[in-house]
Amino acid sequence: MTELIREVTGHPLDPEDEPGDDETEIMLPGGPALHFNEVPEPKSAKNRLHLCLRPDTSRDAEVERLLKLGASLVADRRKPDGWGWVVLADPEGNEFCISLAESERAALSS
Repeated sequence: MTELIREVTGHPLDPEDEPGDDETEIMLPGGPALHFNEVPEPKSAKNRLHLCLRPDTSRDAEVERLLKLGASLVADRRKPDGWGWVVLADPEGNEFCISLAESERAALSS
């Protein structure tokens, strides 16, 4: 998951971590780090926690970019009026959402 989330956030892994480590962190500037632990069991139920991400570009452009990077589509919750989100999963099945960009939210609210 960390490689895909690193691509999503555009932020680096902790300098002490290597891709493929059992534990790794993604460093977020001015905020908390996202810490990931590998577990041997496959996903067997809905995630109890997932990330909802708001891209700098457009929601739809970010969804397309992440699908090309290996994410899979779980649910498309986009609405005809432009609102909504898309649920994606990383290659291990961990789900996350892509919401509207702030500029898209502002345009729809005006």
